[in-house]
Amino acid sequence: MKAWRVLLALSFLLLNGCLVTFNEPIPANEAAPKALLGKWASKDAWGEPLSLQISRSGGNAYKAIATAKGKPSQEYAFTVSRHGNRWYLSAGVPKRLGGNFLIGGFELIDNHELVVYNLDVEQVNQALEKKELSGRGIEVPDDNGDGVLIDSPMAQVLAYLDDPANSDLFVEVARFQRAAK
Repeated sequence: MKAWRVLLALSFLLLNGCLVTFNEPIPANEAAPKALLGKWASKDAWGEPLSLQISRSGGNAYKAIATAKGKPSQEYAFTVSRHGNRWYLSAGVPKRLGGNFLIGGFELIDNHELVVYNLDVEQVNQALEKKELSGRGIEVPDDNGDGVLIDSPMAQVLAYLDDPANSDLFVEVARFQRAAK
């Protein structure tokens, strides 16, 4: 996995080179849980330290500053939304990867562990085949594999994601511990 993918997974992105993107972001109309804010730590696939600093950037918008050993810090803007028992996040995808927006999930475990989830592209493709969502396959530049662009209205997307029958749609991509102060 490329280093930028690890960093963006901190704020919500890829799994195995496949990317599910959306025409619309999640609306920025909800505040994140306070426990999400602050410093988080993890290790990348090579055992190198990763740090993540999450803060409010204004209104109900947030930023994550991700730092990996030997690499410049990366900053990502995102919004959050809670539907049912799930917290979702939405972030813009870099233009070089097709633009648009991604949607991921996250959960806070006892306010000391942050788990970030990505959407399983194979299951999203199955939803397209069954006409549960509308969209099309896309090629993600930079040898990142195939992806999917969903053009369903956000209300339809959230209804699909919220459906308990689709609970296995989310795949864990990163796990962080609350960083020591």
